Amino acid sequence: MSFIKVSMAVMALAAVLAGNATARDDGRYSGSPLKPWFDTLRSAKGLCCSVADGFVVADPDWESKDGHFRVRLEGEWIMVPDDAVVTEPNRAGRTMVWPVKGPSGISIRCFMPGSMT
Repeated sequence: MSFIKVSMAVMALAAVLAGNATARDDGRYSGSPLKPWFDTLRSAKGLCCSVADGFVVADPDWESKDGHFRVRLEGEWIMVPDDAVVTEPNRAGRTMVWPVKGPSGISIRCFMPGSMT
């Protein structure tokens, strides 16, 4: 591999890592009574908030079918891997997802179903 290709690969990796670093907790929810719970929230893939920001998903943008979940992100329906589902009770009450963007698209780190009200 040429020096230029290696340099470009290193710069691309640095940009990805920098992007992930800025996606971490910025402190705006530090006073929330649920913050300690969110900090320990995990799926079988690991801690939810450690590598991705979670956000609320509106009821029309997620569904359960045949025992599996899917969620609509950026206009595309994405299957939620079974090991990304948070199995503990949802103390926040709303459906939430923690997506991670990578070279092969969007993957789901954690998904926590809500009540579909």
